[in-house]
Amino acid sequence: MAHVRIRKFTTKEWYRGTQNLGAEFCMAVRAGNRVFLRGQTGHDFEGNFHGHGDPGVQADQAMRNVKVLLEEAGADLGHITKVTTYITDRAYRDAVYQAIGRHLKGVYPCGTGLIVKGLARPYMSMEVDIEAVIPPGEGRPPTEAG
Repeated sequence: MAHVRIRKFTTKEWYRGTQNLGAEFCMAVRAGNRVFLRGQTGHDFEGNFHGHGDPGVQADQAMRNVKVLLEEAGADLGHITKVTTYITDRAYRDAVYQAIGRHLKGVYPCGTGLIVKGLARPYMSMEVDIEAVIPPGEGRPPTEAG
């Protein structure tokens, strides 16, 4: 299977005039049985931001996005193998990890948490980066959504 790129976009369109980086990305890539997701934040797929000042709400939106993107890639939450969580303040750790944990109950992925100086936009308090592996005989063909 060739790489399938899901929900292609340009930064110029995504950030709606606030940044003119001219870069082209996608929200997910399926490469064989591996799935890589773009870092997810409090943005929904229409570009609206959820959870200004509330990292737990941002994390909940990010994980709702993760579920959709994995499904579009032919995977599901149970296929997640690695989670990297970025927060901009140590005080956000509990709210963010609680939200992620609600979505990943029973999955037990590897995880790394980092405290960073900042993210792409100043109002973002967290970002989650996900990798998944679809076991042989599981999963579905990816769809080209978005």
